[in-house]
Amino acid sequence: MRKVEHIGIAVKDLEISNKIFEKLLGAAPYKFEEVASEGVKTSFFANGPNKIELLQATNPDSPIAKFIEKKGEGIHHIAFDVADIVSEVARLQSEGFVVLNEVPKKGADNKLVVFLHPKSTNGVLIELCQEII
Repeated sequence: MRKVEHIGIAVKDLEISNKIFEKLLGAAPYKFEEVASEGVKTSFFANGPNKIELLQATNPDSPIAKFIEKKGEGIHHIAFDVADIVSEVARLQSEGFVVLNEVPKKGADNKLVVFLHPKSTNGVLIELCQEII
């Protein structure tokens, strides 16, 4: 893993949360995106070399809706940038980590993504991200 790619925060209302983070970070989101396959709308904020992704559910069955129902708004995942997502998944599986989706899928911000189950990462959902070229 090369760096923390972003921190994902689950929110109930993207519009309200965008205003909060605009005030907090002193800048507007640089990108908005909907990932229909995940049932989510996102916005991305830059803060120096770091990124924050706000995630709002678009349907009650989405992972974000279920997360908010169970835990409330807050940090949903930490994403790490990887050079080769397929080999990184194989490496992590060999180390005993539980992978939620072994086949990388298209996520937000032009990335291929794979998630690691929180039960194998001290309760934190981990996302692996590789830039789609």
